[in-house]
Amino acid sequence: MTIYKNLIAGEWVGTDATKNINPSDTNEVVGLYADGSAEDTKNAIAAAKAAFPAWSRSGIWERHVILKKAGDEIMARKDELGALLAREEGKTLPEAIGETIRASQIFEFFAGEALRLAGEVIPSVRPNIGVEITRDPLGVIGIITPWNFPIAIPAWKIAPALCYGNTIVFKPAELVPGCSWAIVDILHRAGLPKGVLNLVMGRGSVVGQAMLDSPDVTGITFTGSTGTGRRVASASIEHNRKFQLEMGGKNPMVVLDDADLGVAVEAAANSGFFSTGQRCTASSRLIVTEGIHDKFVAALTEKLQTLVVDNALKSGTHIGPVVDEKQLKTDTDYIEIGKKEGAKLAFGGELVTRETPGFYLQPTLFTEATNQMRISREEIFGPVVSVIRVKDYEEALATANDTPFGLSAGIATTSLKHATHFKRNSEAGMVMVNLPTAGVDFHVPFGGRKGSSYGPREQGKYAAEFYTSVKTAYTLA
Repeated sequence: MTIYKNLIAGEWVGTDATKNINPSDTNEVVGLYADGSAEDTKNAIAAAKAAFPAWSRSGIWERHVILKKAGDEIMARKDELGALLAREEGKTLPEAIGETIRASQIFEFFAGEALRLAGEVIPSVRPNIGVEITRDPLGVIGIITPWNFPIAIPAWKIAPALCYGNTIVFKPAELVPGCSWAIVDILHRAGLPKGVLNLVMGRGSVVGQAMLDSPDVTGITFTGSTGTGRRVASASIEHNRKFQLEMGGKNPMVVLDDADLGVAVEAAANSGFFSTGQRCTASSRLIVTEGIHDKFVAALTEKLQTLVVDNALKSGTHIGPVVDEKQLKTDTDYIEIGKKEGAKLAFGGELVTRETPGFYLQPTLFTEATNQMRISREEIFGPVVSVIRVKDYEEALATANDTPFGLSAGIATTSLKHATHFKRNSEAGMVMVNLPTAGVDFHVPFGGRKGSSYGPREQGKYAAEFYTSVKTAYTLA
């Protein structure tokens, strides 16, 4: 098979490779992708550093054209790239195509932002002195992305980094190199100068560590586990490096007595189980007031019985496989933990066999859970959801906020009073009313609070806060 190589200083390099396995059919090798070394990473960092002076001063039209070309090609190839995404990550084909479209939209947005770069000219408090406030590119940006959104998350980091004049060393997750390689190839052919965008696929302990150890990496944007995020932060402080972290979540969805039952069930099922529950914004805690609790659990259970778990590429599949064997073991371990903690397994929790060998797990619903159980405190990152019964809205809000995380939160209610109060008092970075907790538009800020996020928000115009440095200049008239 062809080896998909790393891109360093404008050249495709690398001979060592690892297999990319389809979690829907473990007999299928999606492709062979380069396994980069620490030396490769150092070379990529050097190339990005060398390319920075020219790219940081490049014209806004050049950046616009390259980003626009990338967005257009991704959109034109949405079916092909969506199928690749589904094969390597296990997301259903409709979800995968939708994610690919979002990646295209992100590049389109930042192509426009390149033409909207602006600053301020204001008077000084001193006579005959002018003040200019502008944004400079940061420098060499290290980008480390997770496996659960293998095309959208790389897009929302790479596009603004390039838009604002930075150069890049990009390390995608080892499980999903295919979509990342495709994005880099598209941008390379769109006309990026050599060294502006460098791709080093490989192990985090090797490639990621080399990025963290380098004083020439000016900023690192990371999405992944809380533990790894802390290591990124610690290493970055040592180098006085700017860093941005998106980490875990244990997102609540509150369902009040006055909720529209159909709306609540659809939002909960989407939030907790679609994309196999492998979204940082997934609702794994359903906090339900006692007046609607039994009806809600019965209706949600009935909904889960209709969801088809099968090959991600197969028509009619609602839930694809878990991404790999390691994550599947984590999911099943937590199911056993939930049972031992005293929660009631109301639905699912079993491995299932399909026509092709894969990591298939039934959507799993626990009831009679408490907010102190491990299944309610720790991020599982799978199709495992707990229902917590509460007395009223006040207890629901307190329970929702009682978590070390703060990424996304939702509420199902027909009460304007409660919806408004929840939006103002939820300790989460993103709040949804009568909607799934997962699903954020490409042009709005993404990020959380507490243990979920650190640093400026991602996406939209707010991305400039991370990828640029503010400069204040004075001129005597």
